[in-house]
Amino acid sequence: MTIFAERLKELRKGKGLTQQKVADSLNISQPNYRRWESGERSPSVETLIMLADYFDVSIDYLLGRKSERK
Repeated sequence: MTIFAERLKELRKGKGLTQQKVADSLNISQPNYRRWESGERSPSVETLIMLADYFDVSIDYLLGRKSERK
């Protein structure tokens, strides 16, 4: 599993959300979201920005480039 996938899952679980809830909030499909969390696929740059905004973290944090969330 990639750092991105691990952090995405950690952030979602930390907020007590389901994959479906996050997917619905971002207007994406749950299977696509699941693939990102499992490391099967990576989101587009636009979606990466949406995820960072949604979880209130930096893109660098999501990608494992920094350990601080903001």
